[in-house]
Amino acid sequence: MTVRQLSLPELADACAASGVGAVGLWREPVREYGLDAAAKLVRDAGLRVTTLCRGGFLTAIDPEERARALADNRRAVDEAAVLGTDVLVLVSGGLPAGSKDLPGARERIADALAVLAPYAGERGVKLAVEPLHPMYAADRCVVSTLAQALDIAERFPAHQVGVAVDTYHVWWDEDAPAQIARAGAQDRIHTFQLADWTTPLPEGVLNGRGPLGDGAVDLREWRGHVEAAGYTGAVEVELFNDALWARDGREVLAETVRRFVDHAC
Repeated sequence: MTVRQLSLPELADACAASGVGAVGLWREPVREYGLDAAAKLVRDAGLRVTTLCRGGFLTAIDPEERARALADNRRAVDEAAVLGTDVLVLVSGGLPAGSKDLPGARERIADALAVLAPYAGERGVKLAVEPLHPMYAADRCVVSTLAQALDIAERFPAHQVGVAVDTYHVWWDEDAPAQIARAGAQDRIHTFQLADWTTPLPEGVLNGRGPLGDGAVDLREWRGHVEAAGYTGAVEVELFNDALWARDGREVLAETVRRFVDHAC
């Protein structure tokens, strides 16, 4: 997503040129290119797929909407398996129209995971519940903290459900380091993502993730938290940023690698 202006073949070439050996993929460009073709492309390029994003949106009340969401998440699990990644990131969903019941929405997520977790586990895919910053609670994700994400995840085996730790979403939470330790003790940190927090946020706020080193987040400190908790997996950089998307994607990727070394290593 950081360089979404690149096609999948261009992305594979740019990763090779920049020394990047692993990539997190999003479902939309994979579907456009073709699932099997995308899986072959990354394999042939020597790339490892770290995660597939995204499943989720599991808070609907209407039975037909819930059934459609479950079916889509099963497809996402199958896509992850074909791509060779064992992690599907879940953005859980916001409040249904007219609802103000945050606890009820979170409980419906757990109900959906009771169906999806065994399905994913049978296919060797782990579900990573990602808490999003509270500004997204109404429309995108009612899970706002790592504590909330872990309270849901702990109802299921760790090899089926864990959490995604994204600095953009948790850096403000003084309890997050303790929750990272809690997750690590149970082997539930399924992915770790970096983005910086810069202000002012853009209108709509979705595409305001700052390039590494430009904002308020001590990225090296947060990487230390997850490593101290036992996490040894890939570190992803995930930037939704209109200004970056308007630039040459290869240049953005090379710059992101340099910034990662300067600010997160």
